[in-house]
Amino acid sequence: MIRWLGVLALGWFCQSLLGATSAPDHRLFTQVLAAHVENGLVDYERLAKDERLTRYLTQLAETDPAKLASDNERLAFWLNAYNAYTLKLILDQRPNRSIKDIGDAKAGTPDGLRKSTAWDIRFAQVGGKTYTLNEIEHEVIRRRFQDARVHFALNCASGSCPELRPEAYEADSLAAQLDDQGRQFLADSTRNRFDLASKTAWLSSIFEWYRRDFGESERTVLRRAAQYAPEEVRRSIQSNPDAWTVKYLSYDWSLNAQKP
Repeated sequence: MIRWLGVLALGWFCQSLLGATSAPDHRLFTQVLAAHVENGLVDYERLAKDERLTRYLTQLAETDPAKLASDNERLAFWLNAYNAYTLKLILDQRPNRSIKDIGDAKAGTPDGLRKSTAWDIRFAQVGGKTYTLNEIEHEVIRRRFQDARVHFALNCASGSCPELRPEAYEADSLAAQLDDQGRQFLADSTRNRFDLASKTAWLSSIFEWYRRDFGESERTVLRRAAQYAPEEVRRSIQSNPDAWTVKYLSYDWSLNAQKP
């Protein structure tokens, strides 16, 4: 009986291994990012001539993320997919000033026009399905993984977004990468700013738009942001969050392109 149970357990283990699939080679995406991203800004002109992005997107299209071995592999996959397909969208559409210039005017709203945005375009191919960027972010990443740190990793090709990391996300280092993204984002005074004298926190609009992901109240959001803020700010907020006033910065939607 014990031998039979052992054989059965081994069979289940082997079946699970056979059912799993290999992750795409995220090192290929790292090569793309390292070559064309500097200080969060993208050289789109040179990127357009780099066939490695197309090769990486082909791997994403051919991979079923549901068959990856772990949640870390799946989350790293989807974060990279969002960022890689955002790059493709910019290359395909070539907006001059902003990703928000992408989209079509359609009938439907009280004023007669509805803007179908860049995030509504169905073009991102993953595992035999075609997604919009909105679906990847909201229906897959936020809903399935429920980790507020993803907002430090997703890049919307705009000035106020967290900087595009010059390396792909990898399952083995994902937690450290996300924490590092949070620290960089909160330390960047163009995206989040703290005044210790007046105890005023000017937070990114991301914390306002996705408040539910960071906490139930503004105080909770502030404490969550403080986890990644510079040490002196973090200590002050953690010791007395009620002494702080929270305001939100205007969002810069200008394209994250390197200047010629």
